[in-house]
Amino acid sequence: MALLRYAKKTVYGLCTSAGMLFGHDIAWIAAGIMGAGTAVLLKSTIVELDPGDVTYRALGLSGSVIVIVAGWTTANANLYRAGLAAQAIFHPRKQVTFAVGVATVVIACFPLVYKQILPLLTYAGLLVVPVGRIVFAEHFLFPRIGLTRYWVKYRGLTRSTPAIASWAAGLALGFGLNYLQVMSFFYLFLPTWAFTIVLYTIMASRYGAARSYPAEEAAERELSNAIREFQSEQALSEGEPIHDDSLMSKVLRGVAWIALAVTLVLALIVMFASGDMVAYERNVGFFYTWGFICTIVYFGSAYWALQRTKNLNRARTGIVHVGVGGFHRSHEAFYTDELLQSGGTTNWGICGVGLRGTDVASNPSPGYSSVQTPSP
Repeated sequence: MALLRYAKKTVYGLCTSAGMLFGHDIAWIAAGIMGAGTAVLLKSTIVELDPGDVTYRALGLSGSVIVIVAGWTTANANLYRAGLAAQAIFHPRKQVTFAVGVATVVIACFPLVYKQILPLLTYAGLLVVPVGRIVFAEHFLFPRIGLTRYWVKYRGLTRSTPAIASWAAGLALGFGLNYLQVMSFFYLFLPTWAFTIVLYTIMASRYGAARSYPAEEAAERELSNAIREFQSEQALSEGEPIHDDSLMSKVLRGVAWIALAVTLVLALIVMFASGDMVAYERNVGFFYTWGFICTIVYFGSAYWALQRTKNLNRARTGIVHVGVGGFHRSHEAFYTDELLQSGGTTNWGICGVGLRGTDVASNPSPGYSSVQTPSP
């Protein structure tokens, strides 16, 4: 929802969402393999292992770094999505997002949570299943069966009683079936989904979704059209993203790829060249040391290259140069580009003005220039 909400084009949001879904699934599969291997080595079961034990045992200090970076990069997005889900039921946006964030941070500080994360995630999944069905019914089902979506907003209500009641009833059904052991816990979402959709649809139709709101719907369409026009104009004004092909950025990207390749080779050595436990301990010790070094090198170089590209794309025109010739490109433009990539400022992008048509044709790669410095 967050991706589709802020994507400049619908296809951008869909492609990114599909990639994230695939990557998320691969990450869980990899985590399961690491957990199973760690459980075998420690002669334990995967449900009894702390996630930190799994990552450290499998990857050494590299695992700790990866977990920290992954948590850092996903926590804000997860809190935002949790806030959006809660807003489907409770509508004061800022208060709901703040409350969800505070509650999540406080709960995560307790050892019971981070030591029993897998069972808690399973129960947490059952908690949000009814919310997902409410959102699905409101946005996709209602227009197809003649009900009005956004009816809560059109009526000026601050909370949705059908949503709250359906969510609570869905939880009662799910946990009730779990208590009675009617079916496996991992399949409880199926009856919970169906029950929540039906109940919310019936209750919403009685509370106002079956009514017509022509004035409010016209205003909503006008707002949606204005947003689409604004996003189209914004995309045109920002233009195509700038690709940083400078030598420094190429070196940084190359270093990052080499670090990944070395890590992969070391992992393959541990997997296929460990004929006995002595060889395994030797290989894994080597992997722990150099895998950690490569992990730090990868994140450092990749992040540096990413920031250099971002600095270029954040640049705003501050210089208008008439006649973009070779002298300008190799001196003023070169040093200005270095300044922008350093991140010190974003206000000195160059707008080149050509007084003749041949000014553009003289550059075989419009928008890109290279500087060669011969040795003395």
